[in-house]
Amino acid sequence: MKRTTPGETKLVICVWHPFTEWRPKPLLAEGIRKRWPGMRVVHLPDYDQLPQELPDTDIFVGYSLRAKQLKDAKKLKWLHSTAAGVAQLMYPELRDSGIMVTNPSGVFSVPMAEHTMGLLLALARNFPDSVRQQDKAIWSQQELWDKPQHLAEVNGQALLIVGYGSIGRELAKRAKAFEMRIWGVTRSGEGDGNYAEKIFSAAQWHEALPEADYVVMAAPETAETKHLIGAKEIALMKRGTRLINVGRGSLLDQKELICALEKGVLAGAAIDVAETEPLPADSPLWRAPNLFITPHTSALSDRLWKRQAALLVELLERWFDGREMLNRVDLARGY
Repeated sequence: MKRTTPGETKLVICVWHPFTEWRPKPLLAEGIRKRWPGMRVVHLPDYDQLPQELPDTDIFVGYSLRAKQLKDAKKLKWLHSTAAGVAQLMYPELRDSGIMVTNPSGVFSVPMAEHTMGLLLALARNFPDSVRQQDKAIWSQQELWDKPQHLAEVNGQALLIVGYGSIGRELAKRAKAFEMRIWGVTRSGEGDGNYAEKIFSAAQWHEALPEADYVVMAAPETAETKHLIGAKEIALMKRGTRLINVGRGSLLDQKELICALEKGVLAGAAIDVAETEPLPADSPLWRAPNLFITPHTSALSDRLWKRQAALLVELLERWFDGREMLNRVDLARGY
């Protein structure tokens, strides 16, 4: 693919989302304009003007570009997603187009790891019930202890991280400080062994489920990972396991999760993602026992757009210098 020079490049930034923090901040475009004054940088606040801007766009920065929009993007060479998950882009027209796709892998890893460690500790110490009792002005020491899932320690416990990528590694680093035993799962069974005692392949990860005390789902959303945790996987877990999903809602069969919590098979669970977001008020997940829900906030941080901007500038530097690009999405695998 022939790369452009700054002076002949048009870059369009376009994301609109009902949640304001997912919309790119002005500093993203400002940083690029400052670094390359000759580049045409267009920052659109919504999709209304996108059709007229696409035909001569070389680089598109956004969350989604639909197949019908892609037809208008005659000059498009590179699409950079502002979301780590790119399932919304994995349609045949884009896969076959020859357009390079990158994502911000690594930008969300630290806040998500810290958030997930918080969920893990909250389940072990039953913070959700403590807060609920606080709201009722009840000193609930005895009630908390009398629950089937006693207040627990995490040290020495086995943590299975399904999706041992950049988020999983950052989580492992923090969990190791709590003296947890770390097991990872990757597609190939290979990965960074600095913190993980064992790394299982996608073909053999079920072997780890019976021994895991905590299971964290941090895998990407693909056709192969839909309902990665269902009735079969929950049946393999020992009674008292605690389950956390910070990946995508589709990784977890929500009906089976609710069933396992109602029967007391799982000691507790925490989810930051759901199959339908925002989670409807009538969803049975709100009423599931021992379930802690955070509203897809694990990736959020006051440093988010500074990190996004720094990564995009680095990628542009590599683009113009003809160097190897970081964070390229494997269009065959979908992540």
